[in-house]
Amino acid sequence: MALQLKNALAKLRRDEEGATLVEYGIALGLAVTLGAGALLTLSGDVSSTMGKASGALNSIEGGTETDTTGSTGGTT
Repeated sequence: MALQLKNALAKLRRDEEGATLVEYGIALGLAVTLGAGALLTLSGDVSSTMGKASGALNSIEGGTETDTTGSTGGTT
């Protein structure tokens, strides 16, 4: 029994397929983590920009133009 266990453990040490699978799992986890972090970081900027664009389009529809800073159009 002990000899069979020793042989099985030696075979697992020589087999690198499991190690490759673990490496792919780590790489996938890292990619998902970085992607989620990037989305969370950019979400505020994208939301702000889309809000400004929506406000500009709504004001053009209503007949008054505003720039992206929110001030009303006109000459200064």
